[in-house]
Amino acid sequence: MSASLPEAILGLLRGAGLAAADEVPAATALAGGVSSEIWRVDLARGPVCVKRALPRLKVAQLWEAPVERNRYEQEWMRVAAEAAPGAAPRVLAQGDDLFAMEYLDLPLWKAELRDGRADPAFAAAVGRTLAAIHRGTAGRPDIARRFATDAIFHAIRLEPYLVATAAKHSDLSERIMVLVDRTAKTRACMVHGDVSPKNILVTPHGPVFLDAECAWYGDPAFDIAFCLNHLLLKCLWVPRAQQGFLACFDALLKGYSPEEAVEIRSAALLPALLLARVDGKSPVEYLDARGQEHVRRTARSLILFPEEKLSSIRDAWQKSLR
Repeated sequence: MSASLPEAILGLLRGAGLAAADEVPAATALAGGVSSEIWRVDLARGPVCVKRALPRLKVAQLWEAPVERNRYEQEWMRVAAEAAPGAAPRVLAQGDDLFAMEYLDLPLWKAELRDGRADPAFAAAVGRTLAAIHRGTAGRPDIARRFATDAIFHAIRLEPYLVATAAKHSDLSERIMVLVDRTAKTRACMVHGDVSPKNILVTPHGPVFLDAECAWYGDPAFDIAFCLNHLLLKCLWVPRAQQGFLACFDALLKGYSPEEAVEIRSAALLPALLLARVDGKSPVEYLDARGQEHVRRTARSLILFPEEKLSSIRDAWQKSLR
C-alpha cells in the first residue's frame, strides 16, 4: 500500500545522493517479516528498497531485539557478496538503524514452494551458495571481529526459538539447552541465521539471500538446519508436493556437502528447530492444529532418539507423513 516516508528515510536517501533535495518519492510499504519496516521507494533514478529494524517484533509474545542488528545485516550482505558474487543485494546507503539496497523484482522461494514448484536444481544452488559463504569466511579473525554479535543472536534466535521451546517441554529441556550452549560456543564462520525460503529470491543464476538481521560469527550448522527445517515443514503445507520438497532437501544437502562434525550438529539442531516452529515464539503461520501436533510428535521423538545423519531425519519425516 502507498505510504508516506518518515523523515529519517528521506534524509538517508537525500544524504546519500539517491534522491534530490526536493524529491518526494512515492513509497509502498512491503509485507513480509516481523522484525522490520520495509519500503519500496520509487526514486527518479529507479526503485530502491529501504529497511528499518524494529525494537519490538510483530509477534503475539513479547520479543525485543536491539536495532543495531541492522548494521550487521548490511555487513553480512557485503561480505557474502565477496564470498559468493551475486548472493546478496547491493547496499546503496546506510544509517544507524536503517539502510537502502537495490530493489530486486524477483520471486521468493517461499512463493514458489507454496505453489508446489519444487526445483531440486535451485535447492542445490542454495546449498552450494551457502557453503561458499561459510567456507569463504571460515577461520577469519577479521570477520569474527566484525560479527561478534553473540548477544543479538541469542536475543533473536536462540532465546525465541530454542530456549522458549525448552520452557514448554520440561522433559526435553535439558537436551535442548545443551544445543543452545553448544551452538552459542561454536564460532566457525559467518552465519546468516535466517536462511528461510521467505528470505531467498529465485534467479536463473541462483539464490539471492535477504534479511540477514541475525548475522553472527558462529556455527554453520544452524543455517543448514534452519533451511532444511522449512523444506520438511512445507510437506504439511502443500501435501501434493511432498516428494518434490524431499527431493529439494536431498539436493540442498548434497549441494552443501557438510563435513561430518557440521552434519552431526545440524542433525541435532533440526528436530529442535522443527519443534520450535510450533512451540517457540515464532510459529509458522500455515499449520493447523493437526499439522502442529504432527510436527510436535515427530520432532519430540527425534529429540529423544537422536540421529547423526540428516538423511536419517529426512527418512523419519517421510515415514511420519504416510
